[in-house]
Amino acid sequence: MIRKILKWIGIVLGGLIGLLIVAFVVLVIVGGAQANKTYDVPAETIPIPTEAEAIERGEHVALIHYCQQCHLDNLGGELSFAIPGLLSIPTPNLTSGAGGVGSFYTDADWERAIRHGVGHDGRALWVMPSENFSHLSDEDMGALIAYLKSVPPVDNELPDRKIEPMGRVMVTLGMVPPVAADRIDHMATSTAVIEPAISVEYGAYLARTMCTECHGANLNGVPFGPPGQEVPSPNLTPGGELATWTEEQFIATLRTGITPDGHQLNEEMPWPYFGQMTDDEMQALWLYLQSLPVLAQGG
Repeated sequence: MIRKILKWIGIVLGGLIGLLIVAFVVLVIVGGAQANKTYDVPAETIPIPTEAEAIERGEHVALIHYCQQCHLDNLGGELSFAIPGLLSIPTPNLTSGAGGVGSFYTDADWERAIRHGVGHDGRALWVMPSENFSHLSDEDMGALIAYLKSVPPVDNELPDRKIEPMGRVMVTLGMVPPVAADRIDHMATSTAVIEPAISVEYGAYLARTMCTECHGANLNGVPFGPPGQEVPSPNLTPGGELATWTEEQFIATLRTGITPDGHQLNEEMPWPYFGQMTDDEMQALWLYLQSLPVLAQGG
């Protein structure tokens, strides 16, 4: 009798283990398919300038949109996003040196990668904040591409992106944030030109291309951080802390990373790059933020 019971227990446990193995394999396969999904996004033809003034403008666009934060000051890239046993995602070498995408990227490839978050091979670019960059005007996009094509070559051959089996399981279970390519309206019409000015309109443009990724579409904060460790990002509307700030304090905070009450901004906030905005850009951004409706903290 006891032998029969033990036999049945063994059969049940064996069956459960078998089911778990099958489920794991299915999750790995599905996650791998999702991680390597390709996107058919037709690139938009935009003019790429060659004048020194436009390239200088493109360098400024790259700087205040914190390209160097992930791709390094020389834009040579690095393997900065790596979790042992889960995934390793290099930030690409953007130059024309050995291992750099600049050696083979066409203008269409640059536009698709920056604005749509889709790489040369049609796969989504992980950790690429294209949701913000999708709002760049054609003029700024053209200048940015012109600058990227002009940077000195850097030889830095990086490993391919790798998603380990457990990482693929996490993708299937929704434990990894969705890539920008899945959040962007790829059919949206881009703005051709927007004149830089100390205006609410230009401030709105800067906010769309720099702030909404972390602070949300309404800029009143959204959950931000690794899955399971999210915290609300700050509310930038007059319903948040900025309601008590002056324009001078706002600009000083972006320049120094220190708030009026002496608080050090979170390291996730790329203030060293935002701080390179011109005074006119900062004033325009301030005007726009002050024009927003009073909203409660989101997230």
